[in-house]
Order: sequence, then C-alpha cells, then structure tokens
Amino acid sequence: MPVFKGLLVDAAGTLLCPSEPAALVYLRIAKKYGCDLSADEVLRRYRRAYNTPWGGSTIRYVGDGRPFWRHIVTKSTGCCSEEMFEELYDYYAKGSSYELMQGAAESLQRIRNAGIKTAIVSNFDTRLWRILRELHIEQLFDAVIISAEVQAEKPNPVIFQAACSALGLAPEQCVHVGDDRRNDLYGARDSGCFAWLWGQDVASFRDVEERLATGNVWDSLEGV
Repeated sequence: MPVFKGLLVDAAGTLLCPSEPAALVYLRIAKKYGCDLSADEVLRRYRRAYNTPWGGSTIRYVGDGRPFWRHIVTKSTGCCSEEMFEELYDYYAKGSSYELMQGAAESLQRIRNAGIKTAIVSNFDTRLWRILRELHIEQLFDAVIISAEVQAEKPNPVIFQAACSALGLAPEQCVHVGDDRRNDLYGARDSGCFAWLWGQDVASFRDVEERLATGNVWDSLEGV
C-alpha cells in the first residue's frame, strides 16, 4: 500500500505552462489597439501589477476573474480597451494556450492505477475547467479545487483542506506538489499536508511517481 493516499497538484507552473511567454501575447494583441510599449516594459509592468496587492476584493480571482484580469491587462499595456481585454481574456481560456508538462498524463494515470487519489489545487479562476477539458486531462483528477470557487487562495490552508475533504482523506495522508515556496510548500504544510517543491524536490512527474512508489515522505521544509 502506498504511504500517501492522495496527491495534490498545482496547475500553473507545475502541471501546465504557457504555450508562449505572456509578455509577447499581451504585446501582440495590445498592438492592435495602439499599445507601443516594448515586450520588456510590458513584462515589467505585468510583474509589478500582479505582485501589488489588489484592492478589488479579498482574493484576486472571484468567479471568472474578469475584474482582476481587467486591472492587470490595463496596468500591463496602458490600454483600457474592453475589446482588447476580452481578446486577451479569451486567449487564456483556451487549452491551446497551455502545454501539459512532459509525461504528466502518463504518470498521473499510473499513480491513479496504484490507488492514489488525485486533485488539482490552484489559485485560478473558473476558466481552468475549460482548459482541462480542452487538454483532455479532466478525467485524471478526482477533484479540482479552484481558489475562485472556494474563496480561499494558497497559501491559505483552507484551500488545501478543501482538496483533502473532496478526496475523503486526512491532510497527513496527502502530499502537495507545486512550484511556489510560499503558496505551495508553506501553505500545504500549514494545512497538515506534506509538500514537494517542483524544480527542487521533484523535477518531473516521473519523479513524483517514483517518490510515491518508494514511500519517500521527506519534504523540503524539514530542517528549514
């Protein structure tokens, strides 16, 4: 029997990556509406806007996330065209705008075949459902927990606890894999889960599969 009974997986940056750099996509679309910034400037403005606390609500993504993303697009491009925003927003609602990490689908299927339940735990808006369907991976997860739907964002333990509850498991029976130390590692551990940092503890879904199979429960927070 596996040591862990549940695997929680972050979406953006762990399970999924953008098909193109965001700054190039923003600039390509914004140029049609008069934006004359460079890609580097768009990227700088995007990072500044995204990392600045947003006063629109207590969490960034509410429902479809449009208010937050409208704010980010305007700050990033200097353009407030509603038509431009909707074009960008729709671009990132499509599965074709993302790529699945290499080997993820195959490893996740084997993990499930071994009797381990799987869930996505993501700070995302409701577009994630369409993305998963169009990438044909929705069936690989027993639960999909999205911050916009549970009204709690990582690192809030509430979102991890919601995932464990959806799987019918206790937090200590689950391990979470994600690429953000604060949101994924600290948040998961605060909820009672184990956690592996993507890119450090595991570098591929094959690594995740092997650690689950060998019962390696060590996480990168021990001794920190």
